[in-house]
Amino acid sequence: MRQWAGLAAAAMAVALTACAPTGGGAKTLSPATAQNSAMRDLLDYARRQNSTGFVVVRGGRTMVEENWPAPEDPMFAIFRYGQTGSGALLEDVASQQKSFIAMLMAVAADKALINIDRPVSDYIGAGWSKATAEQEKRIRVIHILQMNSGLDERFAYAAPAGTRFLYNTPVYAVSKQILISASKLSLEQLTHDWLTAPAGMTETDWRQRPAALAGVGNNTALVTSPRDTARFGQMILSGGVAPNGTRIVSADGLKALFAPSPTNAAYGRLWWLNGGGEYVRVDGRRDSGPLIPAAPADVVAAFGFLDRRLYVVPSLDLVVVRTGADAPDADFDQQLWLRLNRALDSDLRAAGETR
Repeated sequence: MRQWAGLAAAAMAVALTACAPTGGGAKTLSPATAQNSAMRDLLDYARRQNSTGFVVVRGGRTMVEENWPAPEDPMFAIFRYGQTGSGALLEDVASQQKSFIAMLMAVAADKALINIDRPVSDYIGAGWSKATAEQEKRIRVIHILQMNSGLDERFAYAAPAGTRFLYNTPVYAVSKQILISASKLSLEQLTHDWLTAPAGMTETDWRQRPAALAGVGNNTALVTSPRDTARFGQMILSGGVAPNGTRIVSADGLKALFAPSPTNAAYGRLWWLNGGGEYVRVDGRRDSGPLIPAAPADVVAAFGFLDRRLYVVPSLDLVVVRTGADAPDADFDQQLWLRLNRALDSDLRAAGETR
């Protein structure tokens, strides 16, 4: 999924100057993993693909955590916001934020603050789109979450709500307005109170995007670290429960995020889903098969521009995070998973031999 063309055009339109310091080489490797040639091959591949951070957590154990220096890429530079104490870069993770917002929407539904089957206008008032009043009334909150609002990127009517998958970042951004209106809290406050604080995510917050990205229709950036993103994924694997035992989202609310939408079998509620028989790409093209053939069918994923990745795999009790600049390999997801599968198998064999 490499079609974030609007974001690329906005970033490339600006000449950028020097940025925050680069990440260091902090890492966590188990003894078995350190001797695992398949894991080394995976890490070598990830680094060659302009990755700045790479984390693999299996069964709650950090198999590997690597941070690499940022590439000298002016497009990537606009997404950098400094670094953590451990040397990882803090990055605007682009469209990965959609999956975080989906979680906050589920929490709001648990709190009875939002009913996803109600019209969007019930929360932010009429006239928020360029559709007719009657067309707008038919656009419900669920349509924003499933990317089938029927609006184009200029908020004009393009199709009946719920009938066509139209990947649309400007319309997605309305979900933030819905959350703020329904909760009577700022986006920063509700994210802290409902998600990051209970989940122990201390390196995540919202920032105003620079003017260079004004054209993408989504002016707030979710800035986070690979480690915090892995914590988010681990909370999902734990059924919506934080490490301290606090329930962040109900089991039913969590499950609903990953139900395939009627207009794209590979898309739930602002989450990408693997394992379907076909999928609709960001650019609207329809293809057969799963998103990533080499990955398990139950992978759910948060994708972001510049190949930001969060994979959550319940069948393997696995979380994988990748941050960085655009990967030069056009087959990046497939090639990463081919190497990841070999590394996981090799690690299990090595662990079995040492028991």
